[in-house]
Amino acid sequence: MAGRFAPRPTRTTTRGGHLDVPPEQLDLGLTLGPLRRGPHDPTFRTTPTGEIWRASRTPEGPGTLRVRVQGAEVETDTWGPGAAWLDEQLPALLGAEDDPAAFVPRHRLLLAAHRRRPGLRLTRTGLVLESLIPSVLEQKVTTTEAYGSWRRLVRQYGEPAPGPAPEGLYVMPDARTWARIPSWEWHRANVDGKRAATIVRAARVAPRLEEAAHMPPPEARGRLELIPGIGPWTSAETVQRSNGAPDEVTTGDLHLPGIVGWALAGDRTADDATMLELLAPYEGQRHRAARLILLSGRTPPRQAPRLAPNDITRI
Repeated sequence: MAGRFAPRPTRTTTRGGHLDVPPEQLDLGLTLGPLRRGPHDPTFRTTPTGEIWRASRTPEGPGTLRVRVQGAEVETDTWGPGAAWLDEQLPALLGAEDDPAAFVPRHRLLLAAHRRRPGLRLTRTGLVLESLIPSVLEQKVTTTEAYGSWRRLVRQYGEPAPGPAPEGLYVMPDARTWARIPSWEWHRANVDGKRAATIVRAARVAPRLEEAAHMPPPEARGRLELIPGIGPWTSAETVQRSNGAPDEVTTGDLHLPGIVGWALAGDRTADDATMLELLAPYEGQRHRAARLILLSGRTPPRQAPRLAPNDITRI
């Protein structure tokens, strides 16, 4: 528990030049938003004043990060055994390793979206398991179901975030704990046996998977996909966050091909092959292109009701 550690407050004031990201060109919400798993994610909190709090399990232990933009500076506070690691990782987390200038819009919609979102940077967390596990939970279920499962498991098996964190902010469980969650607790968290088994297999080889954060994205995806139950959809969703991969577009998604097809060609029936063909002019930046399309709000009209969440806990 957090109380076992003496909170180690660390304040760093990082100027835009140091980060290579001027604060006026950094939108914290857009940049860190993909790390939030639903409005009630216990590892992520946004305050009315624009501060973002994150609790992470770093290689050095649990850590809490508070980040905000204040005038011409990006200010952060970190606490816990993982504080120094979070400080070191901060520039990558805020997109300092990202190069938005490499993106050249070739469609009007993307040109407009790119201009309206000058503060978008692709984050790189350097942590694989914290993105992999919620991505597995999101496999072939509604986001409502996946977010609920993530929330319950983190609160039940994680630990309160160190430092003066907001009430209810938690650090996710460590790999050993994930691997030892009983089958009935997975069921109570509305996670079927297939997804639970995939997470357990991943947790048992967590050190090898964490190495993928330092690999080129295609190699990182290959490492993840060695685990039965982890396919192209899950590996892409993971390395987009852990590795800050601008070209790793998500395939196998129920909605994304139709959204991309509609936005770029008026084709709501587009499949993965069509989507990749449409995104081919953005090779090297295909994930950024897809992200900007989603942010543009240009989506096809709904033709069917939303999928109803499935509750296996009643079975």
